[in-house]
Amino acid sequence: MSVVTGFKRLGFAVAALLLAIFGILGIVSVLVPADQVREAIKSEIRAVTGLDPVLRGDISVSLFPYGKVSFADVTLGDAGGGTPPLAADRLTTKLRFFPLLTGKIEVADVALENPRISLVVSEDGRSNWLPLVASLNRAFGPDSNARGRVMSFSEIRVTGGTVTIRDDSRNISERVTDVDMSLAWPAISKSFAATGRAVWRDEPVDIGITFSDFAATLRGDRTGLKVRLTGNLLKLAFDGTMSSRPTLKVDGAFSADTLSLRRVALWTNQKAFPVGGFERFSLKAQMNVVGGTIALTGANVELDGNPAEGVLTFATDGRQTLQGTLAADSIDLTPYLSSIRLLTDVEREWNRMPISLDGLSGLELDLRLSAAKVSAAGTKLGRTAVAANLRGGKLTLTVGESRAFGGVIKGSVGLATAGAGVEFKSQLQFTDIDLDSTMSELFGLKRIEGKGDLAFTLEGTGSNVLALTRTLNGTTTLTGRQGALTGLNVEQLLRRLERRPLSAGSEFRSGRTPFETLSVALRITNGTATVESTSLEGAAVKVALAGSASIPARDLSLKGTASLVGATATDGRAPFELPFVVQGPWDDPLMLPDSEILIRRSGAAAPLLDSVQSNQRAREAVKAAIERLTGGKLSTTPAAEATFPDTPLPEKPAE
Repeated sequence: MSVVTGFKRLGFAVAALLLAIFGILGIVSVLVPADQVREAIKSEIRAVTGLDPVLRGDISVSLFPYGKVSFADVTLGDAGGGTPPLAADRLTTKLRFFPLLTGKIEVADVALENPRISLVVSEDGRSNWLPLVASLNRAFGPDSNARGRVMSFSEIRVTGGTVTIRDDSRNISERVTDVDMSLAWPAISKSFAATGRAVWRDEPVDIGITFSDFAATLRGDRTGLKVRLTGNLLKLAFDGTMSSRPTLKVDGAFSADTLSLRRVALWTNQKAFPVGGFERFSLKAQMNVVGGTIALTGANVELDGNPAEGVLTFATDGRQTLQGTLAADSIDLTPYLSSIRLLTDVEREWNRMPISLDGLSGLELDLRLSAAKVSAAGTKLGRTAVAANLRGGKLTLTVGESRAFGGVIKGSVGLATAGAGVEFKSQLQFTDIDLDSTMSELFGLKRIEGKGDLAFTLEGTGSNVLALTRTLNGTTTLTGRQGALTGLNVEQLLRRLERRPLSAGSEFRSGRTPFETLSVALRITNGTATVESTSLEGAAVKVALAGSASIPARDLSLKGTASLVGATATDGRAPFELPFVVQGPWDDPLMLPDSEILIRRSGAAAPLLDSVQSNQRAREAVKAAIERLTGGKLSTTPAAEATFPDTPLPEKPAE
């Protein structure tokens, strides 16, 4: 019974205490005027923010059962005819419980509904929020305890807010909407934390920012800093320290992760990348920020499945500049080359799609990359060192060394905006390469085997690949050794025509023509490659060529001489020598021998040739017969023109 009696007495005591508290609150609600509460809260807000609150709307004061004061249509700061630093549809404060029992008005926390926060930085660097910063410095400064703490509340909640940022000196204008945040500086701790969510450019972002020493942060001294930004497109994290006096310094571990770097670039108002790829991206590094320079050391970067390590430096003062050195074991460039097509897939013509370099403007780049292995659209490269330099929209790729096609590549390739199109420049040297794979990959030619060297200097301008080929100028040299021409057996053809000059001409379009040395020198002018010198020498045959090739039309118009190498014939005549022409598309050209030489070597047909020189009808008949025998149109060599002077020359295919 004594225990039960004790609980009853305790219950009566608690009930009496609660009744006393509610009674006191009721009395306070009667004795404390609403105007006094309003003025006390205005005074505290003014002391905390340094901004004068202007209360235009209704005021609601409730002290029972707990203290709450609500203000409608609130403005902080003097707008001066412009946008005030802060305006809200409603400001609600909760009052501290125990001070209220004694009749004192102290704010516990503040809630802002639909606030509109405006941060304006003028051209001289001054902000409209300087009074707030000065007030916070007074509240948390080194002598704040001596003056007495001016801030009683330690939390501000923001619901449905909008933040507008304008920096006239840097031409920055941003707007953040749907801001739901909690700003807290616990009285028992030196830290400051801001957590919540906001929407920037139609993308929601979860925000978490913590300063370990709020007072040191306001003074610009060194303090701990943690940042977490998490959204659908991007995740950022930083854990380290910062200070802002005398200049901004940040040091700590930084990480970033996104499923699409391309989408992030568009989201942050950067121009689209001009090539493919730039999707999955991650970065982990030790970040050091001094002023407007960001240095990333010990960086682990992964882009489109390509991991690399190195250092990066990003400068934001003036023009944005990215510098760095990265090394990787293996790199796949296929994603970036997938959108670059020199030829159409079906018609095997030069691509007519416009070339755009818009994504290269606004950023300067100086990046060095080395890799043990490189793959690009089926092409395998060995050890490669490349430097990329971007200045004023002009991109230059310098190949220090690349083990490719069985040899070594060195040189440079440049792209720049020029009028309505692009400007292309290239200087490359291929040393000791496999000619078959090189010519096939670069030019779509599969006619040359062996080892050799290739060097070319080219430049041109145009809005697409076809337009570039029409303006190409430069030089090209090719040397080969111990190889062969495929799809053509010159020795077999010459020996057959030596025995039977008028035999069918369609059977030789197969086989190989081995050579010991091959030398080609071309000069390119406005898309036309003129052969300056060409020679092919083998154990059995020797070939010399002259003429031109149209790069835009991808066709050949060449004249040459093929001769057998060796002892003289049994009848005492010199080794057989045959002029010929090569015409048609360069991936499947047509070779036609000189008809006059063949006729004159034929014992039966030679007298006929002499007899028809002055007879038009006979000349046409012989011409038709020879075409049936040789399997093609008559050649256009000077000898053939002398034989049939009235026969028009074949027209050059239109470009």
